Amino acid sequence: MQKAIYKRVIIKLSGEALAGEQGNGINEKVLEEITDQIIAVKNLGVEIGIIVGGGNFWRGRQGKEMDRTTADHMGMLATVINALAVQDALERKGVPTRVQTALTMTRVAEPYILRKAMSHLNKGRIVIFACGTGNPYFTTDTAAALRAAEVGAEVLLLAKNVDGIYDSDPKTNPNAKKLKTVSYKDFIAQGLKAMDTTAITICMENDIKVLAFGLFEKDALIRAVSGEEIGTLIK
Repeated sequence: MQKAIYKRVIIKLSGEALAGEQGNGINEKVLEEITDQIIAVKNLGVEIGIIVGGGNFWRGRQGKEMDRTTADHMGMLATVINALAVQDALERKGVPTRVQTALTMTRVAEPYILRKAMSHLNKGRIVIFACGTGNPYFTTDTAAALRAAEVGAEVLLLAKNVDGIYDSDPKTNPNAKKLKTVSYKDFIAQGLKAMDTTAITICMENDIKVLAFGLFEKDALIRAVSGEEIGTLIK
C-alpha cells in the first residue's frame, strides 16, 4: 500500500481541467474522475485544501474595452461555480467538505477565515477555496500559493493538462524538453509559464514545494503525494 510523504497539501485545479475535452463548462465524467483521485489521497491520511480556477466559464478580459477589475471579479464568481460542483461531487461520495470564498456570499459558502479553515482541515474535512485572493490583478495560482503558506501546506500540487514543465512550449516546439526539477530562481529567470511569478515568489519565500504534473495520468494525485517521480518539482 502506498504511503503519503506529505501531511497537508493544496491542490490547484484549473477550470480547464474540469471542462475536459469539451473545453468549457463542467464535464461530469471528468469531475467524477478527479474527485475519486482526491478521495484516494484523503484515504492516505492527507489533509487537503483545493483551489479552483474559473477558466472553463470565464477567462480574463474577453472584451478589450472591459475594465480589468470587473473582468477579474467575474472570474472570481466563475470559481464559485466550480467550487460548488467539486463540493457536491465529493459529498455525494460521503466526504465532508467546506467551501470558503474570498468574496463574501454567505448564502452559498463560508467566508474565508483562516482559523475556520485550519479547524476544518484538522477535522479531516476537505476545504475548497474560491474567489482567488478576493482581489483583482491576482491569479488563482497566486491564491493557491497564498493559501498554502497560510495553512502550512508542505507542497502545492499543480494539477494540469500537461505532464510537467518544459523549457519551451511543447505545442509549438517538438524539441521542447521536460524538466524533472527546477529551482524557484531558475523558473523565474527562464521565464517559464506554468505559474505566475508572484505565486512562485510566495512559494520560494515560504519554502513550499510546487509539483506540476498531468492530472489525467494514471493515479496521478496518489503518485504525487507518495513521492513517486512524476511531473516537475519546483523547489
